[in-house]
Amino acid sequence: MAQGGQTAVQDELQATGPGRLISEYLQHMLVERGLSANTLSAYRRDLLRYHRFLAARGIGSMEAVTRQVVSAFAQGLSTGEDGLAPLSPRSAARTVVAVRGLHRFLALEGTTTADPAEDVHPPTAGQRLPKAISVDDVTRILEAVDTSTPGGLRDRALLEFLYSTGARISEAVGLDVDDVSVDAALEGPAVVRLFGKGSRERLVPLGSYAARAIEAYLVRARPALAANASGKNSAPALFLNLRGGRLSRQSAWSILKAAAERAGVAAEVSPHTLRHSFATHLLQGGADVRVVQELLGHASVTTTQVYTLVTADTLREIYAAAHPRAL
Repeated sequence: MAQGGQTAVQDELQATGPGRLISEYLQHMLVERGLSANTLSAYRRDLLRYHRFLAARGIGSMEAVTRQVVSAFAQGLSTGEDGLAPLSPRSAARTVVAVRGLHRFLALEGTTTADPAEDVHPPTAGQRLPKAISVDDVTRILEAVDTSTPGGLRDRALLEFLYSTGARISEAVGLDVDDVSVDAALEGPAVVRLFGKGSRERLVPLGSYAARAIEAYLVRARPALAANASGKNSAPALFLNLRGGRLSRQSAWSILKAAAERAGVAAEVSPHTLRHSFATHLLQGGADVRVVQELLGHASVTTTQVYTLVTADTLREIYAAAHPRAL
């Protein structure tokens, strides 16, 4: 938000009793909770919407807010009633969470005698299924990379690695050379050590295609990229940029996008697409969901089970098209 717009919002929030308390809560979130600028901006935007809702109802104090008022606000976010612009389920849920946090804070501080939002729950957000691409599309993307240059060898190794391991892009670009064990003769199983969310460490097998691509990159390309480093030593990173430093997430994204365009893949493709495709293709091939959970580094199998919905949809489509009495 521009500085002038933010000032106008602050002035609006200071205009009434509820607005002043919202400002105090936002200040608390900034100082005590250490929220980032982006998160705080989202809270401010959500609570400004709530402030305007209260003002339109003539509610001039937080003590006058009842559970019915908060419930009406939550419902209006989803339906567009009460003069509210309808939001997506996820945005509506985020806004209700912000309002619940505000009222909990005011009750704990003794500013209000009760918490009217305590039993008001966010609307259920629709489950967002991962987007996977077909095995054929993955293969076309991988084979579209020109491996005649050091940069091309790196690009092929990176994309093969992402699809072979299901790694998050942050995990891939954060790897050092010592984190990957590739047998020079490719006689033994190759493994990679990944560090996921919460610094959780896991070992993931590396398929033969990815192992060969990384071996080719390490032997024929990485030394040339490392030689471009400005200092005496290049970064210990596995994947280097053209200047010998660690490859960035943005650059990795651009590498995949360029390969997808060359391959003529029309679907929207991102590094996370390869992770989704990795999981979906494993499950379609008969892998157990708990094995896929371990490979992806999910803390809970519930997170992984969303991929079973994707494969179930595929099975339904095949059944409907193939079974003589399906329709």
